[in-house]
Amino acid sequence: MDGGQIAALIAAGAFVMLVLLLAVPILRLRHTVDAATRAINDLNDRSEPLLGQVTESVVNVNTALTQVHTTLDGVNLQLAKVDTVTGHAAHVSANVANLATIVTAAATNPLVKVAAFTYGVRKAAVARRNAETEREVRDELKQRRKAGRRGRAAR
Repeated sequence: MDGGQIAALIAAGAFVMLVLLLAVPILRLRHTVDAATRAINDLNDRSEPLLGQVTESVVNVNTALTQVHTTLDGVNLQLAKVDTVTGHAAHVSANVANLATIVTAAATNPLVKVAAFTYGVRKAAVARRNAETEREVRDELKQRRKAGRRGRAAR
């Protein structure tokens, strides 16, 4: 045998060893792939009813959302009416406030004049009483002084 054939035999032997070494992980990988395929098929069988229930739940949620939307439309309509009533109430309360201001001004002006007049009369009456009291005190003091002078002159 020549050198080229020996090298070919060695290369063929190495290739067989490589194939044998790779065969074991490839077989294990095949078993893993088979197990994963079975798990996926089992999961698919179990998820079909679940997906049906999810679909039914989504339909129910959409129905509920439609009802909520209809209810919200009704609420918005009622809120618009309440806004209108509130606007009218604010207008009426502004008118009442203006009327109260006018009535207060009309009633207050004469009352202020009456109060001022009453105060002036009371002040004048007090001043007159005080003036009378002062006059009486002065007269009495004068009489005492005169009596004191007469008493000194008689002694």
